[in-house]
Amino acid sequence: MGGFSLWHWLIVGLVVLLLFGKGRFSDMMGDVAKGLKSFKKGMSEDEEAAAAQRRIEAAPPQAAPTAAAPAEPTPAATPAPDAERR
Repeated sequence: MGGFSLWHWLIVGLVVLLLFGKGRFSDMMGDVAKGLKSFKKGMSEDEEAAAAQRRIEAAPPQAAPTAAAPAEPTPAATPAPDAERR
């Protein structure tokens, strides 16, 4: 009297199939599967973003680029006088 027998479950299953129909029931299960897949994808994206944030915070700060001093013009190279020409 306290539990359901096999016949009770078969009748409940038949009523569910009659109410929802074979096609609608499988469509609902497909939608549930898509929802779970989307949920898992969203959770993994959140974990990836958190891991990237931890890597950025853990990285040592890079030296700020300093302004380069203006280059002084170099004197034009003049050929040395030849000692032999004298």
